Amino acid sequence: MKKNSISQTTSGQKTKPAKARGPVQRDSKEVMAELVAKLSERLGPKPAPEKAAEGKPGVVPAPNRDRLTVGVDLGDQWSNYCILGLEGETLAEGQLRTTGEDVAAFFRALSAARVILEVGTHSAWVREVVVGCGHEVLVANPRLMDGTKRRKSTEVRQDLVVLRARDALVTARTQLINTTRGLVKSMGARLPKCSSPSFSDKVEETLPAEVREALLPLVRLAEALSDCIKVYDERIEKLGREKYGHTELLQQVKGVGPLTSLAYVLTLENPDRFRKSRDVGPYLGLVPKQEDSGDSQPQLRISKAGDVMVRRLLVGSAHYILGRFGPDTDLRRYGLRLCERGGKNAKKRAAVAVARKLAVLLHRLWISGEVYEPLRHGAPTAEVGEAA
Repeated sequence: MKKNSISQTTSGQKTKPAKARGPVQRDSKEVMAELVAKLSERLGPKPAPEKAAEGKPGVVPAPNRDRLTVGVDLGDQWSNYCILGLEGETLAEGQLRTTGEDVAAFFRALSAARVILEVGTHSAWVREVVVGCGHEVLVANPRLMDGTKRRKSTEVRQDLVVLRARDALVTARTQLINTTRGLVKSMGARLPKCSSPSFSDKVEETLPAEVREALLPLVRLAEALSDCIKVYDERIEKLGREKYGHTELLQQVKGVGPLTSLAYVLTLENPDRFRKSRDVGPYLGLVPKQEDSGDSQPQLRISKAGDVMVRRLLVGSAHYILGRFGPDTDLRRYGLRLCERGGKNAKKRAAVAVARKLAVLLHRLWISGEVYEPLRHGAPTAEVGEAA
């Protein structure tokens, strides 16, 4: 470490509270030498704890007595650490720069320890560096224990970057299109309805003359984004076909394309992590929250604890299944039955429920490799087609 600050805790010493200051710049060799000396002193031979506990039933041994425990609160530039001894006592606290060089230098100087990291932007690469130094690493989210940010392989994270980059482009294009339509509407005119990819072709010649010069750059920028998105789509389709061939099992379901299937596979990464296929619904945040207070059990919204992009893609597939072009399947019939219940949000709730069942179905197809049967629980009926 090139720059570091460390504060030691010594029993029996009283120190005056110091004013809060920024990180103190110190030579990394000096800091590590001081830290190692202090740890060696603290970890010296001690009286056997069994004698002190004689005649005191119910005394539970302290956890993790075979190694140190290091907690790290990751920050964007500086990270705070706390080292606990074999009895759970605080041995050292301090800060280190959140860089690969400084993190590696810090943990190479420590003997094998259990390192606890907080989930965040830096947790993935920091974990790899710390593991490479011979330590055990646990990554956890203190708020939601969000499973979507669990440790993933470098290869999977790289492939997920392609999907998230495309998702960012789609979001930017949608905002440009909505802004253009809103500004034209404020002038008392309207643009023709069309799909997002064909927006520039349909709209460029219909822009009102008084705002054409101001809005034409937005239209052309949306066209450029559409071209970039098309390149990403081709790359994603190739990635699923050549590297993740099992996505074809998921694409047996009408409404699930290369993008949704690849996002689903990369997010779950390993289907054997789930003991039952129905566990995928809660993992992706597609189940209602629970709240019990006496006799009151209100109906709450879904937890949204999973990956936002995958959940949105699954809901989009559910809308296709329930839409006018959706084929007659068990999923469609299930959703239409929920729509018949009526209510203000019946269609939205039906789409989320179908998305949850779809997530379970995709996991089952992935695990079993079975051929998808659209109507496993019944034969096609004319009534369902009319209801659609």
